[in-house]
Amino acid sequence: MRKSRLTTITYVAIVVLLSSVTTALAVHEDVIVDEIPASDAAFALETVATGFTSPVWAINAPGDNHRLFVVDQVGTITAIKLDPGKNGTVPDRLTVLDVGADGLGLLVPLGAFGPGSFDERGLLGLAFHPDYRKNGLIYTYTSEPASGPADFSTMPAGVDPNHQTVIRQWHVPQPKRADSLVDPGSSRVLLTIDQPQFNHNGGAINFGPDAMLYIAVGDGGAADDQGDGHAAGGNGQDLSDGNVLGKILRIDPMGANSANGEYGIPADNPFVGRQGADEIYAYGFRNPYRFSFDSETGRLIAADVGQNDIEEIDVVVSGGNYGWPVKEGSFLFDMNGSGPGFTTDFSPGVPAGMIDPVAEYDHDEGISVTGGFMYRGNKVKALRDSYVFGDWLGRLFHLTSDGSIAELNPVGPTGLEVRVTGFGQDRRGELYVLGQPGFTPVGTAGVVVKIVDP
Repeated sequence: MRKSRLTTITYVAIVVLLSSVTTALAVHEDVIVDEIPASDAAFALETVATGFTSPVWAINAPGDNHRLFVVDQVGTITAIKLDPGKNGTVPDRLTVLDVGADGLGLLVPLGAFGPGSFDERGLLGLAFHPDYRKNGLIYTYTSEPASGPADFSTMPAGVDPNHQTVIRQWHVPQPKRADSLVDPGSSRVLLTIDQPQFNHNGGAINFGPDAMLYIAVGDGGAADDQGDGHAAGGNGQDLSDGNVLGKILRIDPMGANSANGEYGIPADNPFVGRQGADEIYAYGFRNPYRFSFDSETGRLIAADVGQNDIEEIDVVVSGGNYGWPVKEGSFLFDMNGSGPGFTTDFSPGVPAGMIDPVAEYDHDEGISVTGGFMYRGNKVKALRDSYVFGDWLGRLFHLTSDGSIAELNPVGPTGLEVRVTGFGQDRRGELYVLGQPGFTPVGTAGVVVKIVDP
């Protein structure tokens, strides 16, 4: 079984990029001794589209069987045809919206440490309204320059945020037409959130089976959930007025009873009536990077990126507390003041009231989990009914029938030679892996590959 073989220098460099840690890291320990075994599930990878920068998400529009809409971190949403040569009225490739530097210019300049450097900001999420075929409404999650007071902020007086998370609604005229583009003048801002640092943005947005919009928001960045814009004890655990960092939110974009009047507060949200916490669905997350709903059971499954030791998969329920920064995975976490935080005791079920992950792995196996989907397609029967996900370093995994993690290795002369930046799912339930070979959102080497029968 193959394990990640990073040199110490490479390991430290990547962790510094992902966590913005500027002090020396503590020596990594092998927290989970057992290695991830290889799966016996046979599959292959088939290239579907190339030429992206850093694709992070891909979904179909309701009622659209022929296209996949790919979200690129640099600001574009591109529709790609899944069956070239058929359905002649459907363009092979169509950019339906560009909010980046070459388009509407809504995003912060990418490159947190200067042009061409690493960044976790950008266009991070896309969701189609369940009634899209009738109303033409889509929603985006963007990282934008701070342009006034946000709806939610944890920033201390006199300290500016790094940027703002903005959830926007857009309109597509004639959504049943394959050549229809997003109306660039149709944008309506639903809500804004001050982000203390550039990283840990979460960024996924999805409509649940209840037709409510769910929004994943990270803890605000830096490391250990500490620093400017972080509450004492961490944003992940803070339910005080206006702190939505480290949470998954749930709103009704068609309503108007929120504080800003731009969206609705579902009456059955778990913290309705608690000042400033009406929107919160679940909490205790560090960086919930990609979540999805199981198309058959409706379960919300999220991947939460860990600090220095543990990557986790969570089944998220209303009102659930997923532990961060009291815990990292099933382990107690010590924020360690000005020093690097670290895991301590393995403590499943303790403290009471915190929900442990359904699966986890340590940094001997990877460094940053990328959430995927339950496989409900029919082409790769060996993966049917299992949750498929990955690690940013380029490894693919799935949860087996007993809930354990197994590594997926494609059949063929080459494996996946990119960083796994996201996953996609089409209307038939088939899955796609998104990635790019570098560390930074530059270039055009990003790819979309499909998981297929070997």
